[in-house]
Amino acid sequence: MSKSLKTLRHEIDSVNDSILEMLNKRTVLIKEVVDLKDQTGSEYFDPERETEMMENVLRKNSGPLYNDLIREAFGVIFSTSLKYMGISYQKKMLVSSSSDECFKSIGEMFDLSSNGPIIIAGPCAVETPEYLETVAKHLKDRNIKFIRAGAYKPRSSPYDFQGLKENGLKILQDVTKRFGLFSVTEVVDTRDVDLVMQYVDILQIGARNMQNYELLKEVGKTDHPVLLKRGISATIQELMLAAEYIALKGNKKIILCERGIRTYETKTRNTLDISSIPIIKNETHLPIIADLSHSLGRKDIVKNIAKAVLSAGADGIMVEVHPIPELALSDSKQQLSLSEFDDLLDCISEWR
Repeated sequence: MSKSLKTLRHEIDSVNDSILEMLNKRTVLIKEVVDLKDQTGSEYFDPERETEMMENVLRKNSGPLYNDLIREAFGVIFSTSLKYMGISYQKKMLVSSSSDECFKSIGEMFDLSSNGPIIIAGPCAVETPEYLETVAKHLKDRNIKFIRAGAYKPRSSPYDFQGLKENGLKILQDVTKRFGLFSVTEVVDTRDVDLVMQYVDILQIGARNMQNYELLKEVGKTDHPVLLKRGISATIQELMLAAEYIALKGNKKIILCERGIRTYETKTRNTLDISSIPIIKNETHLPIIADLSHSLGRKDIVKNIAKAVLSAGADGIMVEVHPIPELALSDSKQQLSLSEFDDLLDCISEWR
């Protein structure tokens, strides 16, 4: 004869009581482990041990619950015991505003006396010495300290212009030195870090490489300032963790860049997440700038958005500027002409 509903419910209640008793017993044992680790100075969280326990549980599972469900349940049990002890799976991040680590502002990195926002401007790519020299002279005349130009261009299509590579670096270095500017260019490969460092002042990690962890580690070993762009689909937390990879290798000269994320919107190239700026300023030590060109992909609203990001607390902006935008080999629609760039500077003059 089958059991009654009342009997089954009673048995379930009994099992619940047993589970509760065992969970608290497990927590007492965890406390004893923690006390022992306190005496030896050992790390509280041992990922190898956590993995071993989970594997043992799954190996002994004979059903009817599937292993995926068992993994989920025991994952909660493991993490709950640690939370009770005030132990986190994740250490306090070096880049966190609650950390005691020392990170420099952009001005401190380059001994700049101006308290205004940083302006980084220049063509999408190094194309000819003449073009770059024209832009550099214009920046110098407007007291802009930073020039950007790509020598290596990771493009969505393999048939698009990929950059002049080392020859482009040489042109950039020559022009930068002659006009007394600081240069920014992207490094896309771990094998090129040492080479690019020889020619430029700031190593840029592009959006496509924000989660290229080996590249982040490699630039983290250098003493060069790193401009880290947010990935096209990355969360703010993932951007912070990418910066953490660099900081963990010893490089504290990190500048974050909000450059827009991919959404359903088609009126702009990407959606500029202005909210990320005050969040980054609140939760990290790091300076952050906004890339107006790659986020918007258009020029008609650039002045309005520049004022918005600076009002939100951005340390600076980055824009693409070309002597003849319509002839540019890449991103021609979003590059400002010299006169358009002047209009932008005049528009944000109250912040400069």
